[in-house]
Amino acid sequence: MSVNIYVGNLSYEMTENKLSELFSQHGAVSSAKIITDQYSGGSKGFGFIEMKDSGEADSAIGDLNGKNILNREMKVNIAKPRTNNWN
Repeated sequence: MSVNIYVGNLSYEMTENKLSELFSQHGAVSSAKIITDQYSGGSKGFGFIEMKDSGEADSAIGDLNGKNILNREMKVNIAKPRTNNWN
């Protein structure tokens, strides 16, 4: 089962390719997505990584949480499932 990882406090210079490379040092990355502003197209400073193996995901989270990348201290943890707050 794949693991969805939240990555916050990203540098605005971070790309999806760089993010994927960073996490792939710990295992197989299924996808890397940086969330962008729908109007400016610029990074919102956070994104998500999907990894196939939970052990590899735990390793990446342990190593990369709090790590200074491109002068920003990344926040890395298991992504919380989206909730529908309209009801």
